Amino acid sequence: MATILIAEDDKAVREFVSRALTQDGHEVTAVGDGLQALTALEKKPYDMMLADIVMPQLDGIGLALKASKDYPDLPVLLMTGYAAERQRAHNLDALIHDVISKPFTLTEIRETVRRITNTAAPDETVH
Repeated sequence: MATILIAEDDKAVREFVSRALTQDGHEVTAVGDGLQALTALEKKPYDMMLADIVMPQLDGIGLALKASKDYPDLPVLLMTGYAAERQRAHNLDALIHDVISKPFTLTEIRETVRRITNTAAPDETVH
C-alpha cells in the first residue's frame, strides 16, 4: 500500500479521509495546513499527497507548487468545495494529478486514491 500525506484544515474532513485511507491499508500522516505538510515532506518520503486547496498559512496550490520543486515525482490530489478554486487547480495540470470536489463519498476518495497510487482495494488479490 501507499504512504500518503493529507493536508486539510477541517478536522472532520481530515479525520474522515484519514480513516478511509487507513482502512484501505495505506500509511497516513495528516496535518492541518500547507506549512505543516512541507515539514512532513522533509521528514520522510510519501507516495502521494492529498491537499485541500483552501487552507490558512499555505493553500493547496501553493503547497503543490513548492512540493513539486523538491519532489517532482510526488503525485498530488487536491480537494475543494469551490468551483473557482477547482478551475485554478486545473490550470496546473502538469503538477496536479486530479481535483476531487467536496463533498465526496468514502467510495469516491478511496477509488481516486487507488487510481493515483495504482494500489488494489484491500479485498482484491493482486496476481
